[in-house]
Amino acid sequence: MYRFLLTPRWWGINLFVVLAIPFCVFMGTWQLGRFEDRVQSHEQAEKQPDPSTRAAKPLDELLPVDKVTSGRPAMATGTYGDQFLVPGRELDDRQGFYVLNLLRTEGGKALPVVRGWLPGTASGARVPAAPQGVVTVTGDLQASENIHSDGVDARGGLPEGQLGMISAAALVNLVDYDVYDAWVTLPEAEAGGTGGAMKPVPAAAPAGTGLDLKAFQNLGYTGEWFVFAGFVLFMWFRLVRREAEAVRDVALGLVPEAGLAGGPAGGPAGGEAGPEDSRPEAGPEGAGASEGEAAAQDLAGKTPETTQGS
Repeated sequence: MYRFLLTPRWWGINLFVVLAIPFCVFMGTWQLGRFEDRVQSHEQAEKQPDPSTRAAKPLDELLPVDKVTSGRPAMATGTYGDQFLVPGRELDDRQGFYVLNLLRTEGGKALPVVRGWLPGTASGARVPAAPQGVVTVTGDLQASENIHSDGVDARGGLPEGQLGMISAAALVNLVDYDVYDAWVTLPEAEAGGTGGAMKPVPAAAPAGTGLDLKAFQNLGYTGEWFVFAGFVLFMWFRLVRREAEAVRDVALGLVPEAGLAGGPAGGPAGGEAGPEDSRPEAGPEGAGASEGEAAAQDLAGKTPETTQGS
């Protein structure tokens, strides 16, 4: 009954099922692993002490920034150079901008330092000047931002002196010296300009360590891939069952087998004409001839005596 599974058409269907189900299971398992990694990172981050409470270390000892060193206090010594304003940043449910200065270290590289946050718009804003001379700053270490970071403006076209994303990739086109692939935010407020005292920008949690919406998206994708695998298997069983029922109906004679030669249902096979079909059809002339033959037979059947008497 199931020999149809070996036909060329079903070979293609079977091959698709054999490849699709493992692929869906693999993708679902991978998405589940991503979710479990985020849960594990979140649990480890909660068990560790607050990074800002740990002892400060020189900047070079904490680079490159990872999940362990992110948020750790870092120290750097140098002189403040170029200043940029980072618009579109929210703090305490208010819109404002960051005040960022590049600290030229003794090694020649510059470290982006976010000195604070001010409310309002960055265009035409007056901000307090950075300290002069050699200074030593201690700030919470942060990884460079990317297009997925909160508040980042990657569209470009900002006025001169403004920056949409705090990263070495964005600053390398604005300054003629090397920039660290990291930045720090000062934990203490500085004296403010027209907008009042600058507020310190709190350090953000390392990417991929919190149970945010993206983490639960991985869990949702896990369910979707497993549902796809089950749907493929369900449709295959349904097609097999329907095909098997069709083969059974043909075997029982409930449905005429496709491709069988023959005339109309109930007629002779092979299209051969029966005895009745071989008779000539009677048209108007044929009907007249039959009547004449019948009259001749009646006349021949009469006796001579009967003819003379009439």
